[in-house]
Amino acid sequence: MKRYIQKLLLIVSLIPIGITYPAKVIPQTLSKPKLNEVSLFSNKSFITKAVERTGAAVVTIDTQRYVKKRNFPRNSQLFLDPYFEKFFGLDLPNENRPRIEQNQGSGFIFADGLVMTNAHVVNGSDKVIVGLTNGKKINAKLIGQDSFTDLAVLKIEGKGPWPKAKLGDSAKIKVGDWAIAVGNPFGLENTVTLGIISNLNRNVTQLGIYDKKLELIQTDAAINPGNSGGPLLNSDGEVIGINTLIRSGPGAGLSFAIPINKAKEIAYQLITNGKVIHPMIGISLIEESISDRKNNVVIVGYVVPNSPAEKSGIKTNDIIIKIGNKDIETASEVIEQIGKNGIKKQLNILLKRKNKFINLKVTPTDITNLQNN
Repeated sequence: MKRYIQKLLLIVSLIPIGITYPAKVIPQTLSKPKLNEVSLFSNKSFITKAVERTGAAVVTIDTQRYVKKRNFPRNSQLFLDPYFEKFFGLDLPNENRPRIEQNQGSGFIFADGLVMTNAHVVNGSDKVIVGLTNGKKINAKLIGQDSFTDLAVLKIEGKGPWPKAKLGDSAKIKVGDWAIAVGNPFGLENTVTLGIISNLNRNVTQLGIYDKKLELIQTDAAINPGNSGGPLLNSDGEVIGINTLIRSGPGAGLSFAIPINKAKEIAYQLITNGKVIHPMIGISLIEESISDRKNNVVIVGYVVPNSPAEKSGIKTNDIIIKIGNKDIETASEVIEQIGKNGIKKQLNILLKRKNKFINLKVTPTDITNLQNN
C-alpha cells in the first residue's frame, strides 16, 4: 500500500512540471521560423547572391533610328524573290515614307548616371531609352562610342540615386572560374545564365573579325540576342566583362566578353575626350612555335602600305624579338607595348630577319590615320 501511495505521489508531482514547462517551451517554438529564415538565407546559391548584388544596375537599352527612305535600284535582285515582293509590296522602289527602326540591347550602370554598353547596340541611333528594373524608362544621350573595341558610354537624363554595379578586376580571373551572364534579351529583365571562363585573351582575328581591336574573355555561359552590352559577373557579383559576341554556326555555344579592365580604360577616354586613341604601326601578327625556341615567336604577317611600319623598314616575315625593353613572346604583348607607347613618340623595335638582328625606330599613329591611307 505504501508503494502504491509513493507511485501516486510521484505521478502527481510530475503533473505540475508538465504544466509549468510549456510556458518556457512556447517561446522556443515561436522562434523556429526565425531560425528557418536565417537558414534559408544562408542556403542561397552564390548565383542568387551575385545577381542580387548587381541585378538592379542592369538596364534595357531601346534605340530608335529615324529612316527617311530606303532606296533600292529598280533592277535589284531583291524583287526576284516572291517572298520579298509579297512582304514589302511590289511598289517598294517608289516607297519613300519615313519610318522608325528599333533595336534593343542591354547595359549596366557603373557610375552616377553613366551606362556602359556595346557600340553596336547604339550605333546610328537618333534616340536612346534606358529601362530600369523598377519599370522606369528614361531618355539617355550618347557620351561616346568606339567601334574598334565595340564599347559605348551613355548618360541617363535625370537625377538619381542610381543602382551601380561593382566593377571587378579582369586581370585576376582564371580559366575555370565561374561566369554569370546577366542581360535583358527580348526585354526579359535580368535573364541569368551560368558557365565558366573557357579562355582568356582570345584574339578576335581567330574568330574571323578583322575590323575590331579586341582580346576577349571566352565563356560557355549562354549569351542570347539582346544580352549584348550586359555584364559578365564573377561569383562575387562583380563585373569582369561586357557580353559582346556570340558564336553562331559551327562551334555555336561559345560566347565572348570584353574584359572590364580594358572597358574601364576605353570608358575613361570616352568620358574625358569623347573618342579613343588606338596607337598602331600598321602590321598584322602571327604566332608560331619554332623548334629551336621554347616559347612562341611573333612574326609580321602583313605590312600596311604607307604605314609607320613600312616607312621604318619593317617587312613581312620579320620576327619581333623585343619592343623597348620588353622581350616579345605573344602577339598581345606587341599590341600592349605599342598601346603603352602612345602616338607621336618613337618606339625601339628589335627584329630578326633571316639570320640578322635589326634595330628600328617606328612612331605609332592612330588607327584612323591608317584607314585614311
